Amino acid sequence: MASARWFQNPLPWVVMALLCLAYALPHTGAMFGALFPQQDRPVYLQEPFSELLWRHIALVVVSSSIAILIGIGVGVGVTRPSGRAFEPMMQTLAAAGQTFPPIAVLALAVPAVGFGELPALIALALYGLLPVLQATLAGLAGVPQAALESARAMGMTPWQVLRQIEIPLAWPVWLAGVRTSVIINIGTAAIASTVGAKTLGSPIIVGLSGFNTAYVLQGALLVGLLAVATDMAFERLARRAVQPS
Repeated sequence: MASARWFQNPLPWVVMALLCLAYALPHTGAMFGALFPQQDRPVYLQEPFSELLWRHIALVVVSSSIAILIGIGVGVGVTRPSGRAFEPMMQTLAAAGQTFPPIAVLALAVPAVGFGELPALIALALYGLLPVLQATLAGLAGVPQAALESARAMGMTPWQVLRQIEIPLAWPVWLAGVRTSVIINIGTAAIASTVGAKTLGSPIIVGLSGFNTAYVLQGALLVGLLAVATDMAFERLARRAVQPS
């Protein structure tokens, strides 16, 4: 029964397709040569696709982890009595920050730290921070006051109220914000190749600059599969958050 459920679950199949494609693409010259006969070099070979995949994932994991830690920390901090005066400002920043396009955040990071992985990491962390912060504030605001008052009436300390009442009730909303942040970062990390970061966006950028549609397609397929697999994984986490049993 368990094996049947695994067989019907699309997530492992998408992950396997992503890995197979990343390691098999360098050997698909004949296929892409037939699809794009006008291209002298139909397969991107400047860096291995497998290396670009893992570097892309690493960049997203590190930047998203920074965004999650800061976003949740700030969100919790400004909803405490000592920081409540800053909550309206954080709400405004969280709403207004989403209007900035990712490429603008990257452009602002480059003059400060130069080209390479570092500006990409800074830009991804900053851009991924906003959905997490917004979800943290929304999740804590949605905790029923009756539950908070009952917990305080039972003699719980502020830390106990946060850990045992607020976080469990706000967790589904927080997870939705983290999901949005990570998916945004997967796409934005591809754009980060414009500032010198080695990601799955490298073949896309090279393909666009050299009018090589095959390169663009190869990079886009991998980025798309990575985003789909990540979204499916978060969907499973979301179901467990709502129905922990």
